[in-house]
Amino acid sequence: MTLIGYHASHEQFPPGELLAHVRRAEAAGFTAAMSSDHLTPWLPGQRGVGFAYAWLGAAMNATDLPFGVVTAPGQRYHPAVIAQAGVTLADMFPDRFWMALGSGEASNEQVTGDPWPSKADRLARLRECVDVIRALWRGETVNHDGHVRVKNGRVHTTCERPPALVAAAVTPPTAKWAAEWADGLITVGGTDEQVERTIGAYRDNGGTGPVTVQHHLSWAATDELAARYAFEQWRNAGVPHPTCMELEMPEHIEAAATTVRPEDLHEAITISADLGRHAERIADYVRLGADQVQLHQVGPDQDGFIDAFGAEVLPAFKGDDRG
Repeated sequence: MTLIGYHASHEQFPPGELLAHVRRAEAAGFTAAMSSDHLTPWLPGQRGVGFAYAWLGAAMNATDLPFGVVTAPGQRYHPAVIAQAGVTLADMFPDRFWMALGSGEASNEQVTGDPWPSKADRLARLRECVDVIRALWRGETVNHDGHVRVKNGRVHTTCERPPALVAAAVTPPTAKWAAEWADGLITVGGTDEQVERTIGAYRDNGGTGPVTVQHHLSWAATDELAARYAFEQWRNAGVPHPTCMELEMPEHIEAAATTVRPEDLHEAITISADLGRHAERIADYVRLGADQVQLHQVGPDQDGFIDAFGAEVLPAFKGDDRG
C-alpha cells in the first residue's frame, strides 16, 4: 500500500489548528503525515509559525500515524540538538518517525547572524552533520571541528532504532550526492521529467531507501477559486530554485514573486476542483517510483480538502501493491 500523507504546513497555520487538521486527516484515512520546520513563513501574509519539534510530540501522541519532518541542521540548529530531538521522538514513538535533512533556506537560518554559505559549503556542512548525528545516536562522545564544531558532544537518551535520516533533494545532482549516505529520499512534485530524473539520480547511484514526494496542490469548489488560493498562498513556488533558498526575509521572497503569474504555478502545483485530476497526479508519482506521497493543500480549506480526499481520492490507493 502506498502511504498517502497529510503535510502540516507550519508556515500557513497556527500549531493548534494543524493539530486538529492532522487528527481529522487520520480519521479520514490518510496513512501518514509530515511536518515542515520553519522559523519564518515564505510570504508575509502566511500566519504560522509553530516550533515543529514541540508540535510533533503533541501530534504523534494524538494520532497513530508515522511522521516525518524536513529540517536543516548546521546553522539554526546544532547537530547535537537535532540528534537529541530525533532520538526523543523515536524513543516515545518507536518506528514512527523519520527526519529529512536538507541544506536549508536563508530565510530560516539568517537569524543566527552567521554568513549564509554557498550551496557547496552547505552540502559539506550537512554531510558532517549526518556523521555527527549518527555517531551521537551510537552513544559516542563526539569532538569535531569542521563546517560545524562539536565539543564533548553526547546524547544521553538512546533508543534501539533511531530515526531514518532521509535526504531532502530538489535537483538530480543533490539526489545523486545523497545516495551514498541517506536512508531514503524526499523530493518535491513537479513535471514527470523532473521527478523521474531526481528519483533516478538517487536510485541509479545506489540509493535503496524509500522515496517520498511532497506534492503541492490547490483544491477548491471551482477551478477559479483553486487558482486564486494557489496564487495568494503559494506563489513563492514560482520563484526559481535556487533563488528562493538565498533570500533572507519573507518580504524579499514576496518581492521576487512580483513577476510570477497565476499560470506560472501549474508545474509546481496541481490546481483543480476535479478530484479525479488530483487522483491521477498522485498515481503519476507512484508510477514514477514514489513509495509515499505527502499532500500539501496550499489553500485555506483544510477540513474540506481532508474530507473530500478521504472519501473520493484515498480509497484508490489502499489496494495497490506498494508499501
